[in-house]
Amino acid sequence: MDKQPPASVDEYISAFPEEVQKKLREMRAVVRTAVPEAEEKISYQMPAYFWKGVLVYFGGFKDHISFFPTGSGISAFEKELTEYKTSKGTIQLPLDQPLPVELITRITRFRMEENQKKGK
Repeated sequence: MDKQPPASVDEYISAFPEEVQKKLREMRAVVRTAVPEAEEKISYQMPAYFWKGVLVYFGGFKDHISFFPTGSGISAFEKELTEYKTSKGTIQLPLDQPLPVELITRITRFRMEENQKKGK
């Protein structure tokens, strides 16, 4: 039988081991502080934030936290992301390193500004 998707971000986070939960709670706090007006929900079975469209997603894994700021969020900060494993729309943040809070904040706000411009 298939596992039910999480109904809330709290439920999503609670499904992980404590070490991962700490990082996920920290990531959640960073995103919510960066854009307090963002709507938080579960989308694609992971935490998602919306403000005039998609802002960012994040997810927990065994050895890392993935931050999904869309392709534009990656390309705009490409030079600052060289120490992380990235793909077209994902940044992998190792569990054994501190979260780059300032960088996550700037990327999330960049995405907010993009959405603001699209909405005009």
